[in-house]
Amino acid sequence: MRISPLLLVLILAGCSSSPSNERYDLADDVAPESSPTLDHIEDAQPRYEPLSLAGNKDYTLRGKHYQIVQDDQPFVEEGNASWYGQKFHGHRTSNGEIYDMYSMTAAHKTLPLPSYVKVTNTNNGKTAIVRVNDRGPFHDGRIIDLSMAAAARLDVIKHGTAPVKIELIQVAKPDNPNEWQSANPNFYFVQLAAVTNAGKAEQIAQQLEKEFDTSIDLKKADSAEIYRLRLGPYIDRDEAIIQRDKAKAGQYPQAFIITSKRELEPKS
Repeated sequence: MRISPLLLVLILAGCSSSPSNERYDLADDVAPESSPTLDHIEDAQPRYEPLSLAGNKDYTLRGKHYQIVQDDQPFVEEGNASWYGQKFHGHRTSNGEIYDMYSMTAAHKTLPLPSYVKVTNTNNGKTAIVRVNDRGPFHDGRIIDLSMAAAARLDVIKHGTAPVKIELIQVAKPDNPNEWQSANPNFYFVQLAAVTNAGKAEQIAQQLEKEFDTSIDLKKADSAEIYRLRLGPYIDRDEAIIQRDKAKAGQYPQAFIITSKRELEPKS
């Protein structure tokens, strides 16, 4: 079993509310009555991906503190695996993606989002590689919540749970950002300020370019005469984090990172 992202957010915010019935039509999680064969679904293919902006902060839930694992450290864990299916299919995961029960994904309490792990069913020796993009399960003894596809691969569905060993797959960051960012086509910006005067915005943009020695994005809001001043764009999220921290340590303590999708050039 797994706590929904919505419930997790509400609990972390100190709220006593529960998810409304409008969010999930099923009282208990189940597999769909009919679904395509899962035999052809391949393992997730490990590749370098920048950490998601959402879901990677330490948190406390039900009085227990969870510290996010550093992705540059070896990580091996043994315990029981469970799985989640139709009840959560189509809803957002903890890092903001949409859960697809037919993809090779999983939820874990503390692994970075996203990350890749090898999962071995220690009862039968079957293995699968999954991409962790969600938080859970929050039941004692359960260390990973598998998607329905991954659970089928490991022969977990008919038993509900199974003992597993999980191993974090570490993928080095390539020197060329284009080698990894094509799979996660984002631009990263550091937003600093917003002004209502176009001339003033241009003046500030010139000052920022000199101060931060980086490109400046000056963008007018669609719905109002507001000009947003941002550092960037950056393809590498790590570079955006460095610039954000520099800004927060200076005159822009409220600086924050935003993302936007970028159009990739078609492969020849």
